[in-house]
Amino acid sequence: MRFASALAGAPGRCLIVDDEPAIRVAVRRLMQAEGFVCVEAATGLEALAAQEADPCPLVLSDFHMPGMDGAQLIAALRERWPQTAVVMITAVSDVNLAVRCLEAGALDYVTKPFAMEELRARVLQALEKRRLLIENESYRSELEARVVQQTHAYEELFLASLRSLAEALEVKDSYTWGHSTRVSQYAMAIAHELGLPADLLHQLETGSRLHDIGKIGVRESVLNKAGALTDAEYAHVMEHPVIGWRLLAPLLGDMPHALAVVRSHHERHDGRGKPDALSGDDIPLAARITAVADSFDAMTSGRPYRDGMPVEVAMAELRRCTGTQFDPECVAAFERAMSSGAIPPLDHSVQRQTLLHVVV
Repeated sequence: MRFASALAGAPGRCLIVDDEPAIRVAVRRLMQAEGFVCVEAATGLEALAAQEADPCPLVLSDFHMPGMDGAQLIAALRERWPQTAVVMITAVSDVNLAVRCLEAGALDYVTKPFAMEELRARVLQALEKRRLLIENESYRSELEARVVQQTHAYEELFLASLRSLAEALEVKDSYTWGHSTRVSQYAMAIAHELGLPADLLHQLETGSRLHDIGKIGVRESVLNKAGALTDAEYAHVMEHPVIGWRLLAPLLGDMPHALAVVRSHHERHDGRGKPDALSGDDIPLAARITAVADSFDAMTSGRPYRDGMPVEVAMAELRRCTGTQFDPECVAAFERAMSSGAIPPLDHSVQRQTLLHVVV
C-alpha cells in the first residue's frame, strides 16, 4: 500500500541495472515482494533500450558498470524520462560519489552491502520525492495557466475601457457616432480578403477601433464645426494621430501593429500624408488597410455641411485615388469584400439623438 500511494498512479514497474547477476536477483526478489514487475539490464545501454521499449517509473542502478557508468545513465534518463525516480546502488562509500549522483538527478543513494529494509526505505523515499516533484510541477503549470488566463482577462478589460473612451468621444458628435466600429468592420473585411494571420487581425481590430482616440486632444469647436475647416483648423485636426499614438504607446507596447494604425492611418501611398510622410510599403500594412476603411466611412457619412456619398460614388473615389492616396491591393480587397457581401449594407440611420433618447 505504501508503494502504491507513492507511485501516484504510475505502473508498478521497476528497472534493475547492475552488471552482477546476483545483485539483480536479490533486488528483484525484494521488489517483487512489494508487488513490482521487474525488468533487468546488465549495462547502461541495455537499461536505456529497456526504458525505450516500456518506461519504468523507478530505476535501481549500480554506479560502476562497463561502458556507461551510473552518472551517465542518470543524465540520459533525466533527459528523456525526467519523471523517473532513480536510486543508485554502489559498493563504494564515497561522499563525493554520492554528491555526484544526486547532482546528476538521482533521488537517493544506497551502498553495498545493504540490508533489504534499508533498500526498501530508500526506494519508498525516492518514490515519495518523485510524487512531490510531479505534484509541484502540475501545480506550477496550473498556476501559470491561471496567470495567463487572468492576464488575458485584464487585457480584455483594459482594451474594452479604451474602446469605451473612443466611443464616448464619438457620442459628442451625432455625425461620427459609430464611426470607429464601422471602420473596424471594414478593416477586418479587407484583412480577411488579404489573408492576414490571427495576431495581426487582433491588433488591426484594436487599432482600427482606437484610430481616432487622439481626437481627445482636438478642440470640440473644431471637431463639431458646421462648415469646411480652415487650413489652420485642418492642421490642428491632423495632430490627432500623434496625440493618440503618444497616449497609447505606454499602454500597448506589445501591440506594435495597433499603434501603427493609430499613428499612420493618415499616411498616403504617394508619401504626402501625415505625420511622417511615409510612402508605399513603408506604411505599415494595418495602417494602409485602415486608411481605406476610414476614408470610405468618412465619405459615406453625412456632415453638417454635406450629405454622405452614395456607396457607388465613394467606391469610384477610392479607385480614383488608388496609387496616390491608397494602397492598390487594399482597395482591391475592399472591393472584393463589398462584392461578396462581407461588408453589410450601410445604415447610418441611428444617430446620437436616437441613442440619447434610448438611454433617457
